Amino acid sequence: MPPATKILLLLLVLTAGVFDYRERRIPNWLVLAGLLLGGAMNAFLMYETPSATSGLLFSLEGLGLALLIYLPLYLLRAMGAGDVKLMAAVGAVVGPLMWLLIFFFTAILGGVVAAIVVLRKHRVHRTLQNLWMILISFRYGKAPYATNPELDVNSDQGVRLPHGVVIAVGTLGFVVAKTIWP
Repeated sequence: MPPATKILLLLLVLTAGVFDYRERRIPNWLVLAGLLLGGAMNAFLMYETPSATSGLLFSLEGLGLALLIYLPLYLLRAMGAGDVKLMAAVGAVVGPLMWLLIFFFTAILGGVVAAIVVLRKHRVHRTLQNLWMILISFRYGKAPYATNPELDVNSDQGVRLPHGVVIAVGTLGFVVAKTIWP
């Protein structure tokens, strides 16, 4: 990963993490800057490749993979729009393969953080009930949030955590790991 990519990536996710922690939102201007700078940077860094558009295509593939995985979560109201847009911008910066690795880091970290939150709030039983409700809802082709407002990320009834912070820490962990073990 080129140093410019690391710098842009970390500036993007750490700024988003701070915004999400403080305000529970990720600004559109930040995501748009990440998308545009990621595409432009990859087009510039890959200018010597046989195709003049390969860097831009690389960015679009990363963006597309992120949307393919995160957009359904948004449509099910399990993820906020800012989180989806942030991961799309991360994909535009690093491309599809590295985005997938960042996604794994973020998913594992998110699972650990979610488990800690559930345990600290003494909601293990309720969380297991909600997981069962999700499975039943999918079985009948219904959105889980339609029958239980706790399962809607926009509802105050559910337990929420700022996923932008998880994305920032997961990405930082990935960059550190990638630097130690190239």
